[in-house]
Amino acid sequence: MRILVLGAGGTGGYFGGRLAQAGVDVTFLVRPERAATLDHRGLVIRSPLGDARLDVRHVTAATVADAGPFDVVMLSCKAYDLHSALESIDAAVGEDTAVLPILNGLAHFPVLDRRFGPDRIIGGLCVISAAKGPDGEIIHFGNGASITFGERDGLAHGGRCEALATAFARAGVDHRLADDITRDLWAKFSFLTALAGMTCLFRASVGDIVGTDNGRRLMERCYEECLAVARASGHGVPDHARSMAWKTLTAEGSPLTASMLRDLESGQRIEGDHIVGDMLRRAYEASVNAPMLEAAWTHLQAFEARQARTV
Repeated sequence: MRILVLGAGGTGGYFGGRLAQAGVDVTFLVRPERAATLDHRGLVIRSPLGDARLDVRHVTAATVADAGPFDVVMLSCKAYDLHSALESIDAAVGEDTAVLPILNGLAHFPVLDRRFGPDRIIGGLCVISAAKGPDGEIIHFGNGASITFGERDGLAHGGRCEALATAFARAGVDHRLADDITRDLWAKFSFLTALAGMTCLFRASVGDIVGTDNGRRLMERCYEECLAVARASGHGVPDHARSMAWKTLTAEGSPLTASMLRDLESGQRIEGDHIVGDMLRRAYEASVNAPMLEAAWTHLQAFEARQARTV
């Protein structure tokens, strides 16, 4: 199986790097400046699960056509870069190429379906806290790093997901081949929207929010709004996933924040529209009352408007 990983940042660099470390046929599609760093330093991973320095194959948008087509293209870009990402991978996508997005949220699936056809798009998500360091190294901040994927229509499609599972097993990556990936996607979408919406709205960690007089109750309201949207969409979050999310969202003293808050506070672009804005639009469509989501999305829109004036 030949795999093309779009990007060599925190997410793509980590998962693609672990595959390459295990000898899986992996190529990274990167910008010219990132290609220069990889030529000079290699792909460096700093992780509690093991450090690595790897000489990896890589191409740019100008040379990817010479390397393709690939069996699987793994998308690990931010949502606001999706359009340019699709332009970049076009030349790598052949008649039998599958696309595995591990972006947050759900709004990218209709875009990908229109571009390549729904049969080519595998459902995927990941759980990891990682970023690209100042020298281009991949810094993995926590002990957990997992990826979940599966066919959205439940069909075999030539066993491509099984082949991916074999590749991740070979790399020693925590992975799961889901029998209902849409349910898993909604479970993460609901949790992440509440986490991002609330930690950004209050500019605080989970522990600081729930330690206030009303924070726990407001966190519960926001998460319940997300769960109601999931139920109305026909993809209710299972009890075990809901319990785990609730425990995380209300943990006393927890330093947890969404990566969106870290991006917001550092002046970077955020995925607010793709996560919180999209959930709120789905709430409106399903006639779900969602005042906490409205407050969170208004805050993010106002922040982005102010940022735009200062650039």
